[in-house]
Amino acid sequence: MTDRTVLYGIGVSAGTASGPVAVVTPAVGIDEHEQPCTDPDADGERVVAVLEEVSASLTARAEHANSETSKAVLEATAALAKDRGLVRGIKKELKKGTGVTKAVHDAVEAYAAKFRKLGGYMAERVTDLYDIRDRATARLRGVPEPGVPALEVPSVLVANDLAPAETATLDPALVVGIVTEAGGATSHTAILAAQLGIPAAVQVKGITEALVDAPAIALDGGVGEVIVAPNESDVAELEERSRRRAAALAGSSGEGATRDGYRVKLLANIGTADDAAKASGYDLEGSGLFRTEFLFLDRDSAPSVEEQTETYTKVLRAFGDRRVVVRTLDAGADKPLSFADLGEEENPALGRRGLRLSMAREDLLDDQLKALAAAHKAVPEAELWVMAPMVATVEETRWFTERARAHGLPKVGVMVETPAAAIRSSHILDIADFASIGTNDLSQYTMAADRMQGELAELLTPWQPATLAMIRETCRGGEATGKSIGVCGEAGGDPLMALVLVGLGVSSLSMAPGKVNAVRAALRLHDRDTCRQMANFAVDAPTAKEARENVLKIADPVLRDLL
Repeated sequence: MTDRTVLYGIGVSAGTASGPVAVVTPAVGIDEHEQPCTDPDADGERVVAVLEEVSASLTARAEHANSETSKAVLEATAALAKDRGLVRGIKKELKKGTGVTKAVHDAVEAYAAKFRKLGGYMAERVTDLYDIRDRATARLRGVPEPGVPALEVPSVLVANDLAPAETATLDPALVVGIVTEAGGATSHTAILAAQLGIPAAVQVKGITEALVDAPAIALDGGVGEVIVAPNESDVAELEERSRRRAAALAGSSGEGATRDGYRVKLLANIGTADDAAKASGYDLEGSGLFRTEFLFLDRDSAPSVEEQTETYTKVLRAFGDRRVVVRTLDAGADKPLSFADLGEEENPALGRRGLRLSMAREDLLDDQLKALAAAHKAVPEAELWVMAPMVATVEETRWFTERARAHGLPKVGVMVETPAAAIRSSHILDIADFASIGTNDLSQYTMAADRMQGELAELLTPWQPATLAMIRETCRGGEATGKSIGVCGEAGGDPLMALVLVGLGVSSLSMAPGKVNAVRAALRLHDRDTCRQMANFAVDAPTAKEARENVLKIADPVLRDLL
């Protein structure tokens, strides 16, 4: 019998849960006894057929996904299984005489290295690549594919990592919690878990070994605490936390505001028209980030103006007269488009991505702006704001705002994701109407740490004082120019961090819809002066850990029940 063990990781989806352990079936790996390839053509056909089967299986699974975002993730993974570059890499290995499963493994690893180098969205897809590898290998070896076992009772899933293909089809009634040894705070799995409202913790080192013969597991997805073989008092304490959390959330409704009435708009991050339809049913004030790239990715040609107009119109109609902040195409080197290939770059994560791609391919941006203007004309009551990603200079700001205003768009702003934009925010906001901080990328570029590399998670927490200092600089620019500053990165959905952001000068927070109630409740427990004090304590702290601890010390005790 396993002894009671307490482990800590990174909480990525708030809430508490306990139940029997359901271990995700691990990947079987390379067949160590397989014969070398002696007929590359025949083996190549066999591998291609298996990849087609994997793709078809993922496409079928997409039909049962729990949201349009989940469906899009699965469809993209299905397309990746048939990627011509991946197939070429496997056939190249087979021609060397490599056995079939090792050929798949080595080719995927080489492809994954390229994806990691690209960074951003493509780095996120390494997990998808490994999922394809593991499913194909299992089929080649004639054994069951890795994945979530059939569940008969509500259980806590435990895995080294959980592929987005698995997370996207989870039933929250049966999966009450997720614990992974790998993964990152901004991974597909973490984001999907938060959308589903399933408590989750990632980077829980040692969880696999600790689970031997464990009858049950308990976790707090807010703080990342995991208890293996919990006792009755552990379970009772978690249940009490859940009750206190429910009580703290009971009165959370209406407009976002601090206790003394300072207004903070609470908004939703969305990626598709279906996301908009679902989010609009929540008690929130609009969308602070509509990621339009889902319209462009995994296609051979750009969506037409008419297709874009139809999607944007649906999104605006879903929210009525509530605010919708649209981010123009955030693609390029880190999210390559087959129809907008600007060539290889030595360091694509720092290359022509976001607005830089739009400046190289003006036609793509002009079509998008034209479609947004048409959608606004169709829904004139909509409060439409449009912003550009990856802005670093005044010149870029001027170029984008002039172009957007020429299409008659009413409110034109920029994303602050680079230290350059944060430091020069007052100059940028002399031109732009507003700014929205993408805390995920701002953390990445401030700390020079790849946000998709789980081992660097401590550098990438928004509690890093250096990152908070960048946010403060941005807000000072907003104060100097009288322009509003929002946050649309993952930090906005953390109730404790939300207080610090408001104290720094942020006036809107955008997050997964399921996080809004907790953030609204946290704001109403504190006045703005306390939020300012929290912000000062956090920015002046020597470390990220001390920053969070300092803020928690002066927070209302009830706040702990919301984390």
